[in-house]
Amino acid sequence: MFGTLFNNKFNLTLFFLFLTLVILDQFTKALVINFFNLYDSVALLPMINLTFVVNYGFAFGLLNNPSLNQILVSLVILAIIIYFLYLLIKTQDKIFQLTLTLILAGALGNFVDRIFRGFVIDFIDIYIGEYHWPAFNIADSCITVGFIVLMINILFLNKKL
Repeated sequence: MFGTLFNNKFNLTLFFLFLTLVILDQFTKALVINFFNLYDSVALLPMINLTFVVNYGFAFGLLNNPSLNQILVSLVILAIIIYFLYLLIKTQDKIFQLTLTLILAGALGNFVDRIFRGFVIDFIDIYIGEYHWPAFNIADSCITVGFIVLMINILFLNKKL
């Protein structure tokens, strides 16, 4: 089954994009956890800090509560990953394949954190004045970009899933 997935250049490119994004996500999180203490913050650019926070919930701190059943959260995320992998294998639409690759890379990056650390490392802190967007990471960015492209594809290009 997987042999046929990599028999064309586009699928091989998506596979390497997937690997690169997961490795970049894990590498940046390793840097943060090794060089920052929890809640340490360093200004990177105007309106962007690197701030080490942990997330026990979903993207952007949704349901961020360590007392929630982490096994249940992990199982839900695993089910989503499996479903999206199934869609990736079934579809022939290249834009849909790209969006699924981005979403899967992000989901796997955060899933690895959740399994091995019990929480997700977030560190990108964007703000305007006193107003901060919830901290996020490379994996969250992949999921968000993938979802936005997916919605544009569905809403404006009239492509069905």
